[in-house]
Amino acid sequence: MSGETDLQTLISQMRPMLDPEPYVFCTFAAKSLTELAEYEPIGLFAETEGLTAILPAERARELGLAEAEWFRRITLAVHSSLTAVGLTAAIAAALTERGISANVVAAYFHDHVFVPEERAEEALAALRMLSGDL
Repeated sequence: MSGETDLQTLISQMRPMLDPEPYVFCTFAAKSLTELAEYEPIGLFAETEGLTAILPAERARELGLAEAEWFRRITLAVHSSLTAVGLTAAIAAALTERGISANVVAAYFHDHVFVPEERAEEALAALRMLSGDL
């Protein structure tokens, strides 16, 4: 099942949704994927320096890592193609105008934008404005 590639359609139909759960980005030089699975990561990425995990803040707290910066996830409900061009740039531009950092994770069906917890509502409003969903 392929996703949408037309940028205007992606933007107008993105329907951003804010996850109420806070998340923490963590890195582990000495833990395996199997060891991290028990902490219910919503994302894992292997880097040269170690595994990066996106963990629910409560699970990060169990590892003594909940004091790190907390992020909230905004999911774009449109099914975007992995070959679509420009969606990440449009999102980044809208948030850059407001000085909001964004960490974008593209998964198979949707794009997920992680923003600082204290700016999450503002980021959601900016993305809704971008999509024309005022």
